[in-house]
Amino acid sequence: MQENRPITTNRECDAILIPVGTPITIPEGSQVLITQALGGSYTVNINGNLARVDAKDADALGFEVEEQNSAEDKEITGDGSVDEELVWQQLKTCYDPEIPINIVDLGLIYECHITPLGADGNQVDIVMTLTAVGCGMGDFLAEDVRLKVLTVPNVTKVNVSVTFEPPWSQEMMSEAARLETGMY
Repeated sequence: MQENRPITTNRECDAILIPVGTPITIPEGSQVLITQALGGSYTVNINGNLARVDAKDADALGFEVEEQNSAEDKEITGDGSVDEELVWQQLKTCYDPEIPINIVDLGLIYECHITPLGADGNQVDIVMTLTAVGCGMGDFLAEDVRLKVLTVPNVTKVNVSVTFEPPWSQEMMSEAARLETGMY
């Protein structure tokens, strides 16, 4: 996908203004620039503002809507245990809408605990932060994390808490992320 090229929306679609988190509607026929297309969502520049468009609205941007793995009606498989590595793989598919780096490498995940619930599957509790205290995208990122982790086999419940203690700093980023962004 070519980023930073003009695209005309072929239908109206919902979006979220970045970083304030205000819902907006992008009208049909609007010119947008895709600045980031990672983790299934799109960050677009519309009239000088950044906005996040969910994967379900990819067709409004002229892209095919990819079928999402559904967490509903998921059966408990095998011995009912959760492969923690699969949880972390799903977390790495979640991206900050302004920074083209996944939230794990950004250092936004503080805790990830798996608790067996017996015949009811497993619960995953995640504590995360944001790169800035005033960012209005916290609820949207937390929901993205919750929905993606729910697709992991044998995970039936996910709780995501956002905290600012300790506050995030660039030292929490992986070495690769710091090199990629020039923040070392």
